[in-house]
Amino acid sequence: MAIPDIAPYELPSPATVCPNRVSWDADPARAALLIHDMQNYFIDAYTLAAEPMRTVLSNIVAIRDLCNQRGVPVIFTMQPGDQHPSRRGILADFWGPGLTNGRDTEVVEALHPGSSDIQVTKWRYSAFQRTDLRQLLSHHGRDQLIITGVYAHMGCLLSAAEAFMSDVQPFFVADATADFTRDEHAMALDYAAKRCSSVVTTASLTASLTRARVA
Repeated sequence: MAIPDIAPYELPSPATVCPNRVSWDADPARAALLIHDMQNYFIDAYTLAAEPMRTVLSNIVAIRDLCNQRGVPVIFTMQPGDQHPSRRGILADFWGPGLTNGRDTEVVEALHPGSSDIQVTKWRYSAFQRTDLRQLLSHHGRDQLIITGVYAHMGCLLSAAEAFMSDVQPFFVADATADFTRDEHAMALDYAAKRCSSVVTTASLTASLTRARVA
């Protein structure tokens, strides 16, 4: 069952939502990058040449490239296709059977995972649920998580909240996440800034990662 088309919308600015309550600074020696659910099944619903995906996709590519340069681990979450009903569970009550094997499950071409990228099979909204993401972060000595991808008010926000509850500092990238609507996107940014994350832009994140020394 395909995701219905998502109407283009202008990205909300962090300046229009709650100011950050924290003054964390992303550090390439501490951070990992999460590229959340950027699979064809989800991204086909957007018009790639229009906002928000026009900006979001290019920003995720730029962030991933910078993270590769700075030694920041890159982690993709990818939902599997043709999930057995026992695996899909009550997600099916809201979203139907989900992805099918094949093109649906592939990451969009511009972000195809490289040989050094980590791929995590994802089963629920949060990237931490029923996965080894927390253990991966510990293995790599990471206590910061840069969050990009879709959808801002669902998996991205809940992953940020769960990172926070694991004492991992989330950096929610406002212009490298996308949602169903501008209002839902803005709500996610507002909640994240108030409750669990540092809401950043691609430009401010790039500045932090670039000026920090790498051990």
